[in-house]
Amino acid sequence: QVHLVESGGGLAQSGGPLRLSCAASGFSLDYYAIAWFRQAPGKEREIVSCINSADATYYVDSVKGRFAISRANAENTVYLQMDSLKPEDTAVYYCAAGERGGSACEWIPYETWGQGTRVTVSA
Repeated sequence: QVHLVESGGGLAQSGGPLRLSCAASGFSLDYYAIAWFRQAPGKEREIVSCINSADATYYVDSVKGRFAISRANAENTVYLQMDSLKPEDTAVYYCAAGERGGSACEWIPYETWGQGTRVTVSA
């Protein structure tokens, strides 16, 4: 079976770091685009960052310069390093895999989703 499992969420102080991990099982991430989405209470889900199979990346404006996405194909894992966290980063973060791995990752559909990991940033 195909699964994505997120980890690394938790409570962080404003200005602090967290690193989220997205580990795949049942398939190889090498040829997929991987995205991180988040959904804050009362808000719609939004894409935060993504990386395609050629390692081209995308970041939503609100996280540019603070977050960094990377993939470790040997570990079949994608990471989201989050620095300088703000209370408005508080949300449930989901990773997702898209089969159109070579395309611009912010525009493709994502077929496989993890269960989410909660990030809470205190002021």
